[in-house]
This record gives sequence, structure tokens and C-alpha cells, in this order.
Amino acid sequence: MTCGFLSTGSVNTTIPIKVTAATEDHSVKFHQYHLDDMARVRTRKYCELEEREVAAGEIGEGYEVSKDTLVAITDEDLAALPLPTAKAIEIEAFVPYESIDPIRIGQGYFLEPDGQVANKPYTLLRTALERNSKAAVAKFAWHGRERLGLLRIKDNAIVLHAMRWPDEIRSPESLAPAPVDLTEDEIGKALALMDALATDDIPKEVAVDRYTEAISDLITAKQTGKEPSHAAEEEAPTGAVVDLMAALQESVQKAKASRGESGEHATVHELPKKKTAAKKTAAKKTTAKKATKKATAKKPRRSA
Repeated sequence: MTCGFLSTGSVNTTIPIKVTAATEDHSVKFHQYHLDDMARVRTRKYCELEEREVAAGEIGEGYEVSKDTLVAITDEDLAALPLPTAKAIEIEAFVPYESIDPIRIGQGYFLEPDGQVANKPYTLLRTALERNSKAAVAKFAWHGRERLGLLRIKDNAIVLHAMRWPDEIRSPESLAPAPVDLTEDEIGKALALMDALATDDIPKEVAVDRYTEAISDLITAKQTGKEPSHAAEEEAPTGAVVDLMAALQESVQKAKASRGESGEHATVHELPKKKTAAKKTAAKKTTAKKATKKATAKKPRRSA
């Protein structure tokens, strides 16, 4: 937990706050060990000049300007930086939520009012954010660098999300597949699959970390000398070309069956036909009529 200030900038309101991580990591951690004797393999801090292991209190941070030059940077140096965000979270603007690309939103932190004096301005800001359809964009210093942040409300607390800078997001243009032709039936089946899997919230059975549970069971089995459970063998993909319509239909049937619904007749959306398609159809009919008249007059057909 760290302490600091939440500043609303132009209003000149500073709110003392405590910052607490909003999430927990429940993944199973592994250690490295020597295969021959099961001894732990550890990472040690070693001084190259004195050729000895050093304690944490003897270690500082610095920036390597060149191979032989290191500039030492202390915590005091960072705290004295001429930046408002070095000591406070500075709210810079309020923008529409939909303008924030979710890919830019990262780790979340709860902001807690620090002391009685912070309660009223904290509650005022929280209430204003609750009633406003915009997101608060802020700047703050974290782990040796200035970060962009997003403020939102969860229950009765203000949450600060770290955000990536625009130049930290890679362009997906080079990853996009080449253009392909899709039929209305294929799109309809895909929409039917989405309908079959649609829910108002994330299902409880989905919000379960089965991998961590399986790892825990594996550790328990090995610790007690039992045979660990093994996954059922699945047939390897044949590499054959997929029948997209058949695959979509099968997915719809499975989705409906998992919910106890009848999967015999999938709901397929009727998509409105494009005007261009209607024009093309009319053009084809006109061309067909002309071709019939010419064939009757025994005139030679035009080449395609």
C-alpha cells in the first residue's frame, strides 16, 4: 500500500489517498531446482568488482550511459523530480468512456481516502463520477516512470487503472487476414451461434480457473504418492479443409444442447439485402431479356 494525493487540477482540490492493489494473483508459483539432488536453484545478487554476494541494503539503481559509465539514481532523486505527478495523481481531463480502447486499460488500484479530512472531497468526486457518463483521465508516477491513468467507480470506491501510452499499442493492420467472401447463410449461422451463447453475465462455470485447480490437484497427488489425473486423449487435427457452414451448425447445436434447448432448428437472422445486390439482380434480368431477343433474331452473341 502506498500513500499520496489525488488532485483535480483546475479546481485545486487535493485529496489524501491510500493506493491498494485491486486484484490478487492466485496462480501457483514454481521454483527451480537441481535435477540431480533436488536442491533449490536461487538467483543471487553478486558484485562483479568485489566478487562477493551483496545484501539488498547495499544495492542501488542506476542508468548505464555506456559500457563503463553508470549514473546512480536514488529514491530521493525521483521524489524531487519537478513533476506534479511525482507526488500526486493529477486528473487532466474527462472523456467519453467509449473513446477509451479497452486494450489500453491495465492493472487496477483502489484509491482509499486517507484520514477524516479526505472523506468529503473523496465522496464528492466519487458521486460526480457516478453521475457523469465520462471517464477521468489522469497522470501519475509509478515504478520509475510517468503513467497515464483512468478513474472509474466500483461499488463505493474510486478505482485507478494504469493505461498504456498510444505509442505502446502495436498496430494490428499487418495481422489482419486477406479479404474473403462471406455468404449471408454463413453470417446468419455465426449470429445464431452468438445468440445461443449469449448471457446477461459471465457464467459461474466459466469464471473458474481450471488450470490452477488442476495444478493444485497434481501437486497434491504427487505429494501423497498417488497417480495424477491425465487428460483424455484427443484426436489430432487432420489438416483437412473445414466446412465452415457444417462447423457453425454443429457449434450452434452443441451450444443449445448444453442449455437444454432443442438444437434441431437454429435461429438464423434474416439479414437485409443490400441495394447493390438488388441492382445487380435487375441488371442480370435485363441482360437476360436482351440475350433472348438477340437469340430469337439469330444474331451472334457478344463475347463475355
